[in-house]
Amino acid sequence: MCTYIALHTDIIVEQNKRYLIMFKIKGEIKVIEEAVQVTEKFKKREFVLIDDSSQYPQFINFQLAQDKCNLIDGYQAGQRIEVNFNLRGREWTDKNGAIKYFNTLDVWRIASEDSGSEIPSIPPFLESDEDDGETLPF
Repeated sequence: MCTYIALHTDIIVEQNKRYLIMFKIKGEIKVIEEAVQVTEKFKKREFVLIDDSSQYPQFINFQLAQDKCNLIDGYQAGQRIEVNFNLRGREWTDKNGAIKYFNTLDVWRIASEDSGSEIPSIPPFLESDEDDGETLPF
């Protein structure tokens, strides 16, 4: 299941409000590619996630860019993860003048699917009811 959250930014462009859309999806890792240095200044890494929330599984290609390329390290094919990403789109004109449009799913966070539901443990100093003389009265 894919969900999204719309967050308003304080940027106003020609009286139209601009929104940043962030998406989250859970699924199984199908393939993890190696990082590729595309240009001197741009590095990317791709992986495929299987979204099995509908009748027919969807194989979705995600991109990690620049310093985010290592977010997938430590994960492997078959593992279930939760991915937070932004949807990006751009226009490109080829050498013949034809205009083409591209979409990219840019990942900014990856977590094990079950790690998001864990409740952090309470530090020992907060669990104790004993007064050690150093506890603040509030």
